[in-house]
Amino acid sequence: MPMDVIQREELDGSANKDTLFMLGGVALVVVGAGLILTSPIAKRYLGQLGLGDLASGIMPDMERYFKLRSM
Repeated sequence: MPMDVIQREELDGSANKDTLFMLGGVALVVVGAGLILTSPIAKRYLGQLGLGDLASGIMPDMERYFKLRSM
């Protein structure tokens, strides 16, 4: 009986550790992307790509999609 409890605790601990590592990695990716996007050089490159035009072109399609989905 005591061995079952110890093995169960070891399994739960490893799952918690894996989840912690995964969430830590996601947090690092978000912080890294934020640091890159606050760079003036990155802003200049993104301005040249015209991402604003792309977003404005997609919006009518997204609105139509959500109208159809709500029906």
